[in-house]
Amino acid sequence: MRRAMLRYLCFLAACAVLLFAAPACAQDREPEQIRVRVINNVDAITLTAESGYKVYDRGDGRLLKEGGALYGAKVAAAPQGLMLGDLPIAAEGIRIKTNKDGRIYADKWRFRGELEIFKNKESKLVVVNNLDIESYLYGVLYHEVSHYWPYEVLKAQAIAARSFALYQKKAMKDKDYDVTADIYSQVYGGRTAEKYRTNRAVDMTRGKILEFNNDCLPAYYHATCGGFTEDAGNLWKIDLAPLKGVECKFCRRSKHFHWIKKIGIADIEETLNKAGYAASGITQIKIDGRNRSNRINNLIIQGNGQEVKIPGKDFRILIGPNLLKSNNYNVWLSGNTAVFKGTGWGHGVGMCQWGAYFMAKKGYKAAQILQYYYPGAEIK
Repeated sequence: MRRAMLRYLCFLAACAVLLFAAPACAQDREPEQIRVRVINNVDAITLTAESGYKVYDRGDGRLLKEGGALYGAKVAAAPQGLMLGDLPIAAEGIRIKTNKDGRIYADKWRFRGELEIFKNKESKLVVVNNLDIESYLYGVLYHEVSHYWPYEVLKAQAIAARSFALYQKKAMKDKDYDVTADIYSQVYGGRTAEKYRTNRAVDMTRGKILEFNNDCLPAYYHATCGGFTEDAGNLWKIDLAPLKGVECKFCRRSKHFHWIKKIGIADIEETLNKAGYAASGITQIKIDGRNRSNRINNLIIQGNGQEVKIPGKDFRILIGPNLLKSNNYNVWLSGNTAVFKGTGWGHGVGMCQWGAYFMAKKGYKAAQILQYYYPGAEIK
């Protein structure tokens, strides 16, 4: 009887091992890959591989070249393909992989994963870094938030950035890349940009994303909202409850909460005329309505007896998002200059990073921060 009971208990223990092993196996799955356009529209790049490497045809996968190391090799477009140093390559693109991860350079940037180099329609070079999404986030977080910030805001940033990247991957599946390495996606600096604390925040949130209605949320974020985050529908064709905008009570002490910028009227006229707006002899810039977050709906620009109406969001992009830090400002003319006095920095959608920082300083956890700025979204 005791032997039978012992065998039965052993059987239950074995079943328990199988049951509880399944989630662990799921967590050990390889992370998804992502394609990051890191260099665009250049005549040539300098390629370095600090370990053994292999170069493949990007199209059919043929091995084209291999070696122990490669230092300062110039890659340039050629009529029949590419030039890799003195070697002509009859292919529109190549893929280069090193034996040791993180030992490949394109110009001054060091990367994990592998690189694709190919020609675009103008016969200029495009460089895409292919790597797993966790390694990609290592190169993102340092550029998006300070690595000295509290871990809870770093963790919130990692989850938001991972969600945004996977959303972009789905949206760009038929393109040559998923995201770019600049402010129009997420700023990414490759292996060169990694820091211990931001890497640890990525590891602590490995695989976690924000979902809404069982779909990956486009978890936009920005530096400082200025008191109220923006409804994504005011900027893009996005109608999602977690991105409708919320009041933010935390970012008032941000160094970007208030700003002033002076821009020459002649420069504004030149910019608008190049964009197809007939603006000359500007005598007044009027604000035509504000939305719920106090951001500008439209501007009416008067001059030479005529008016030009332009959406506030478009005006900011034309003038430059680093000059006009947000679409929430007052404006007046002073001599030959337009003076903009504004609030916040960024498009305003999703998580306010400085608000998240002050929330973390007050003791809020990453999940609470994300729930505050993306109400209704779930961490999965």
